[in-house]
Amino acid sequence: MKFHAQQAARSLILLGFSVLIYMMHYTGEILLFINPKYLLLSQAAAFIFLILFFIQITRVWTLKSADASESCGHEDGCCSQDHDHNHDHGDTPFSVKKLVSYSIILLPLLTGFLLPAKVLDSSIADKKGAMLSIAGSSKKENNKESVNGNLSGQDTNNNDLQTDQDSISTEDTATVTGYENEKSEAEYEKLMKQLQESPLIDFNESIFSTYYEEISSNIDKFQGRKVSLNGFVYKEEGFSENQLVVSRFLVTHCVADASIIGFLSEFPDAGKIQKDTWIRVEGVIENSTYMDSPIPLIKVTKWEEIKEPESPYLYPISIRRN
Repeated sequence: MKFHAQQAARSLILLGFSVLIYMMHYTGEILLFINPKYLLLSQAAAFIFLILFFIQITRVWTLKSADASESCGHEDGCCSQDHDHNHDHGDTPFSVKKLVSYSIILLPLLTGFLLPAKVLDSSIADKKGAMLSIAGSSKKENNKESVNGNLSGQDTNNNDLQTDQDSISTEDTATVTGYENEKSEAEYEKLMKQLQESPLIDFNESIFSTYYEEISSNIDKFQGRKVSLNGFVYKEEGFSENQLVVSRFLVTHCVADASIIGFLSEFPDAGKIQKDTWIRVEGVIENSTYMDSPIPLIKVTKWEEIKEPESPYLYPISIRRN
């Protein structure tokens, strides 16, 4: 029997990926990386890696008598002189090229096992240009609403609802049974009706991003309405002492596409609160601007510090068609 070190290394890499994904599912850390609707897909990947490991491990030991034929891929063990031997059976000398290839593959494994999972925070928001993103989102939503208003003479409330439904239905609609942010059309319409009629707009996790988009596109319509929401504190240079943003990260597919959403808020204690502190605020919506773009502003009347939630990210709603 002959032992092939490179084949063994490949086996361990496949096993490593399978174990890493399983561990993240077991600890719940997987939710810090992907949208929950992809959990089954991630579990399937771990299973496939495990199957590939069992296939690969059969190549770690070979009979010495079979080495010659296996090395060239011919059963008779005879390689012709013009045989194009560009493929690698795992027994060629270890080279710099192979070292680079293995290093690229091993990097996510090593970081996954050795580095703790970290929740996105204000430092990432800074790099993504949080306030530019928030202002740009509001401007885009307002422009879209203006175009819709010119194209249709329908009642404004009905038009807003249809616009929001269309925007959500264009998201990736692949859903997993039991995914908490999957709603039926009736459930979604009920939530939107609550937004229009409720004396207090409560931004719970499942509806946060939808309410945010609706309010950003119709600031005047919601001016003076009371709101309640929680998020982490984000501050930018140029903010006054009484200003901060109550922020959340919205993850559509994975953390690589995470975008920040939130409300600029004003209250006397804002200057005392450190970045990344999680707070819950209550206040009233007012109209404001940032870099000539209209944005909603919350005049905070009440606030409290809270613990970081177990699931800190927000996910778009998926509409289940009846």
